[in-house]
Amino acid sequence: MNHQKQTELILALDCEDRKSALDLLEPLQGHLKWVKIGLQMFTAYGLPFVNEIKSMGYNVFLDLKLHDIPNTVAKAVLSLSSASIDLLTIHASGGPQMCAYAVKARDESNPNLKLLAVTVLTSMNQQQMETLNVVKPVQDQVLDLAKMSIDAKVDGIVSSTHELKLLRETFGTKPLIVTPGIRPKDTDLNEQKRVMTPFDAKQLGADYIVVGRPIYNSEDPLASVISILEDIR
Repeated sequence: MNHQKQTELILALDCEDRKSALDLLEPLQGHLKWVKIGLQMFTAYGLPFVNEIKSMGYNVFLDLKLHDIPNTVAKAVLSLSSASIDLLTIHASGGPQMCAYAVKARDESNPNLKLLAVTVLTSMNQQQMETLNVVKPVQDQVLDLAKMSIDAKVDGIVSSTHELKLLRETFGTKPLIVTPGIRPKDTDLNEQKRVMTPFDAKQLGADYIVVGRPIYNSEDPLASVISILEDIR
């Protein structure tokens, strides 16, 4: 499948502390557009850190994977409306009502925010799924969770690149698809079980690809960013 929309690179900002994160981002300004702030950095530095990254000119993907009872998730979305974040994750496994409550809260507080449902974490493989009594194939679980989320009016989904073809064939080009588990060739897989190269992810229909260690552990992060951007242009 040839992807017609522009594929964007998101840097996963999983740094040790605020200073190392800002030192990493400063030379990338003007080249990189998107930054993902996850649970580690958010719990350490909170919304002021998010706003600091925004003030540097970056779009922010806040990857909190909200998962709680519907009212609590809705209130969390409302609480985040004061920050000018661009993408926010919720867990699809929270169920259709939770997803719908999150969408309603977003519509009321920050209609420009795009909500993404996380389907199956990229660190999970079939064997680990079975320990949770999920005996269906990973692809089927991803598809079921994606359909439920899209029916609840969530803007897009987060899933491994290996489900991209199936997702695009099933849902078409409208839902946003964000794909972690992206590794340029010849890089360490770390704990990610299901991975793919930036070019292959683009070809299969990813709207956004998330890359972390291959950039921030690189001797030249800017060169790594430019190389990945060239792969997906």
